[in-house]
Amino acid sequence: MISMRRAAPLTAVLPLLCLISSCGPEHPGPAAPATSPDTAARVDQTRIDAADSEPGQWLTAGRDASGTYHSKLRDINETNAARLGFAWEYKLPTNRGLEATPIVVDGVMYTSGNFGKVYALDAATGVERWVYDPLGGQAGRFACCDAVNRGVAVWKGRVFVGSLDGYLHAIDAATGHLIWKVDALPARGPKAPYTLSGIPVIAGDLVVVGPGGGDFDGARGYVAAFDSGTGALRWRFYTVPRNPALGEQDQPHLVEAVKTWDPRHRWETGGGGNAWDGISYDPVLKLIYVGTGNAAPYNIKEDGRRGGDNLYTASILALDAQTGQLAWHYQVVPGDMWDYDSTQKMVLADLSVAGQPRKVLLQASKNGFFYVLDRTNGALISAKPYVYVNWARGIDLKTGRPQINPEVDYSKGPKVLYPFEGGGHSWQPMSFDPARSIAYIPAMEVGDIQVETGHRPTGLIEGQFTSPILPTEDYDPASLASTLGPMPPARALFGKNAPPRSRAVLRAWNVATQTQLWEVPGESYWNSGVLSTDGGLVMQGNVAGNLNVFSAANGQLLKSVPLGTAVMAAPMTYRVGSVQYVALMAGYGGAEIGGPFPPESAAARYDNHGRVIALRLDGGPVPLPAAIAETPLPQPPPHVDDPARIAAGEILYNRFCARCHVFGPAVLPDLRHLSAEKHGIFADIVLKGVLAPAGMGPFDDVLSQADAEAIRVYLLDEAWKEFRAAAHPPHP
Repeated sequence: MISMRRAAPLTAVLPLLCLISSCGPEHPGPAAPATSPDTAARVDQTRIDAADSEPGQWLTAGRDASGTYHSKLRDINETNAARLGFAWEYKLPTNRGLEATPIVVDGVMYTSGNFGKVYALDAATGVERWVYDPLGGQAGRFACCDAVNRGVAVWKGRVFVGSLDGYLHAIDAATGHLIWKVDALPARGPKAPYTLSGIPVIAGDLVVVGPGGGDFDGARGYVAAFDSGTGALRWRFYTVPRNPALGEQDQPHLVEAVKTWDPRHRWETGGGGNAWDGISYDPVLKLIYVGTGNAAPYNIKEDGRRGGDNLYTASILALDAQTGQLAWHYQVVPGDMWDYDSTQKMVLADLSVAGQPRKVLLQASKNGFFYVLDRTNGALISAKPYVYVNWARGIDLKTGRPQINPEVDYSKGPKVLYPFEGGGHSWQPMSFDPARSIAYIPAMEVGDIQVETGHRPTGLIEGQFTSPILPTEDYDPASLASTLGPMPPARALFGKNAPPRSRAVLRAWNVATQTQLWEVPGESYWNSGVLSTDGGLVMQGNVAGNLNVFSAANGQLLKSVPLGTAVMAAPMTYRVGSVQYVALMAGYGGAEIGGPFPPESAAARYDNHGRVIALRLDGGPVPLPAAIAETPLPQPPPHVDDPARIAAGEILYNRFCARCHVFGPAVLPDLRHLSAEKHGIFADIVLKGVLAPAGMGPFDDVLSQADAEAIRVYLLDEAWKEFRAAAHPPHP
């Protein structure tokens, strides 16, 4: 879970959720003749293993079996990268975040958008072949970080995708018709907080998925494997124990695990440990590697509990593909209380270590350390910080355990933490050049302030349990007083020096020596996925709406292609005929849906509707989206004089709404600007979910009619303040 940007009010820094927003009309693009069922998406393990022999294809989300996000193509290279320009675009009917990297097989591109919607396009022209909509935009409210989807898997004529509502879909790659659909959740109900947003992983004859939801009450982490032919459940592996009050543990590996949890743990929270991203497969060892997320609740020491290691949260697990049994585990952060998920994508590589060949697993972990593990047995080979870290003083190579800094235990008061809850690196793919053993990491040099809120005015903040975070920059205790109560002065947290400005960094990292080779600062604190190529290039989009092309040798900027749309996803490259293309999905949102547009973001200047954009040599300029029109001065809203209800509404807004809806230009609507019509049906929107097709699920299980009205009154008061400020701006 990620909060924030730089705005001081709590309403602008708590993460994401509710959604009063339309995804727009259906895409009107023309349909092309379907690919022959005999030839569409003919991908199997033999072909994936030999991916380097077909450099023009991009067969998996990371291109190859190792998940390198590195291409062998070199038609576009250091000598001609300046000629890169527009080839085609495909406009998606959404203004929400896009995080997938497309797959291209035999001239057809397959990719996914919001809610798990799948698009098949002609890879040379961008002409639509088919669109598959898994749920028509209908979804509940349990999505921590926008209605995103990180990609599809293509296998033996089928496209597999997880939809936000927790179903796994198998689609005919030639026609876009549903073959089967299976419920991937262990239980359903209005309070089941699971979602599917990660990339399905093919493991032999299995399709493996893990859900999100560890930021909400009731999610018990697991990984599930389904038969790729029929959709039948083959096994389900739980990552955390069940409530001991229910009896013996339901899986053998949990018998010892439960001993590492505080006996007084709040088991009704589910325990967390969700595997929402970061799953890989080694077809030789027949092991599935799973990264797990935070414990639930985050603060494992709440109400005086002693905490514990909390196996198997914040861990890397190796599972036997056929049986689903645990082969080995490495707990990256024992006793995690900072939301340091270990779900970042893993690269499988063969390296020489101390003169001996080793099969390794690489991860630039959210906690700021770059890990090299022996993937046959989980032994730690090395772990070095690739960003500034203060939560631990290092990793003990003998025990594998971090040397935790006691000064970041926020159960005893607010603490400054590096890296921030969003991580030194998150879901955005890094790339790895196996020939040079260099990783290109989309790193984030960012800190935050963590505070336990269970006994503060705000209380529980949905999706954050009792531990929201605040940005170090622009920290203002006075503005937080109404929601968090007394907060320490900045000097008490930071000392004499102000915290450094948050920044994103593209960092070239020598994996063998665990040292930095070069770095390139980014435009914002948030980062985007990376592609590297044998053409000596490293490519990365950014929040400013450019695709930047760097020299892999030294980080020199060779070309910056203005796109006009902010980018979060990793680019990819492929060849059709004699033409090499570079393509990416562009669209701002994701974890940033809960914050105002940063001034450097393209979304602050241009329409944010998503696009797939393809580039080639000697193309022209990329068409820019329409510029955002200047917002007229708002009309005076009704004035409400009800201080007690306004104050109550502020608390409720921060607990349940501010994670998505902030004040100011953002992906989702500024609720101060609701129309009179929306005010008239406000309770039905909030409590009955009448806008659920647009993504705004009901909150009737946590809010009453009086609560909804208090929130509405608070919004009216804030609208009045905005109008008054606009009508009477302060003198310079």
